[in-house]
Amino acid sequence: MSALLRRTKKKPADRVVTLVGKPGCHLCEEARTVVSAVCEETGASWVEKDITRDEALYKEYWEQIPVVLIDDEQHTFWRVDPARLRTALRT
Repeated sequence: MSALLRRTKKKPADRVVTLVGKPGCHLCEEARTVVSAVCEETGASWVEKDITRDEALYKEYWEQIPVVLIDDEQHTFWRVDPARLRTALRT
């Protein structure tokens, strides 16, 4: 296989996890705890976005919050499995 065709695997430190949620959401609080811990462990960075302050996110994800994105692609919603997130960050 050509080196150009081979996908390079990103290191966790090169990944960005986005937690999309809203204030007062108990599932969002649980997700924040998991995302924070897994990102600290793997070296990935993470940001949190408030769905009530972003119309595009609201339209896209309102019925699914909390939503976790990895490098702007949806990884999961509602409940965050730490082992699954950890694995996704390493692939």
